[in-house]
Amino acid sequence: MNVSFDELPTIPTDRLAIKVKPSVERIIKQKHPWLFEQGIVKQNKEGKAGDLAIIFDQKKNQYLAVGLYDPHSIIRVKLLQFIDKATIDETWFLNKIIAAYALRSSILKTDTNSYRLIHGENDGLPGFIADVYAGVLVVKLYSFIWLPYLKAILPILLQTSQCQTIVLRLSRNLQQKESALHGLQDGQVLYGTLEQEVVQFREHGLLFNANVIKGHKTGYFLDHRHNRKRVGELSKNKSVLDIFAYAGGFSVHALAGGAKEVISLDISTQALEMASQNVALNNKGANHKTMAIDAFKGLEELRLAGKRFDIVVVDPPSFAKKESEITKALHSYARLAKAAIKVVEKGGVLLLASCSSRVTADAFFQSAIDSMEASGRAYTEMERSLHDTDHPIGFKEGGYLKSIYFRVS
Repeated sequence: MNVSFDELPTIPTDRLAIKVKPSVERIIKQKHPWLFEQGIVKQNKEGKAGDLAIIFDQKKNQYLAVGLYDPHSIIRVKLLQFIDKATIDETWFLNKIIAAYALRSSILKTDTNSYRLIHGENDGLPGFIADVYAGVLVVKLYSFIWLPYLKAILPILLQTSQCQTIVLRLSRNLQQKESALHGLQDGQVLYGTLEQEVVQFREHGLLFNANVIKGHKTGYFLDHRHNRKRVGELSKNKSVLDIFAYAGGFSVHALAGGAKEVISLDISTQALEMASQNVALNNKGANHKTMAIDAFKGLEELRLAGKRFDIVVVDPPSFAKKESEITKALHSYARLAKAAIKVVEKGGVLLLASCSSRVTADAFFQSAIDSMEASGRAYTEMERSLHDTDHPIGFKEGGYLKSIYFRVS
């Protein structure tokens, strides 16, 4: 495939030499991808976003790692290569992307044409996300460091994924610094054509829509794919409540699995419209209702109305963006679990999930178990799950998604 990205900005980069604190040297030797601003003790010159930062130890001046410099973030250097020296060029990017694609082979063998091709730090490219929706590749950047390298990376991603279109998405932090974007914009089509912003894709044989221009993240949440499929497998002749339903992923799989009734609950009417559209793509005559309401209020309304469900899914947004919010987040998870337990039918299933990276899996699972104990209802733990295959965990902070299933007596 002969691919040209001549219209992308050409951004020159420089090389920096950096020395760090001894405690940080130890962390780098463990191949942690983040070097924080306060860990730097010496730097030979001021750096620009995307400059190559070579890290040396203090005592022997030996090479430790190389990364990309980010003056806009407290994570001052996103590290790419450790211990062994390497040239960060097209060949280096090609090897990283081929390795990432190989990890997704099991998903690509299913009736699925949507997956995460690059999962940031976990695939060795910090702050760089690439999701595939049918023939559309959506690249989302969380750092300015990647702008000088788009000309090198995008053709490789295009050839590897065999997509026909590339859409660029930018994090809110990047959008707020428009002057540093070199003319690039959120939602910009960088390659090919996009006839409409809503792209239809398949997930385990079911159809979904993703708004790749205006949707959350890259247009859809691909990380719960395994759990959505599992709920579908459990749903034969069951009533299902999907809380924080967003675009109805769990709802669609439940109905496809033979659920007799599904309610999608979300505070966003726009999200529920997407949920209804996704349900209609697969089953126009489905017994599917929506509730546009706050989760706690909705659960209380259902409880007072005497409604009980065979399966209740609780998949809230992240409650802890920073460390100081962890305690509050665990309290919110516990409140949700206790409210949700009250609408689970005898013998029913409760699925509790968390996508807060600051909350560890151990802490979340213990909170869920404590909530079950406090409810006074007998229960058995069925299973736990973490990330699907296309969301690998490459370092401690890279693991954010955790789910636990209970059978409630």
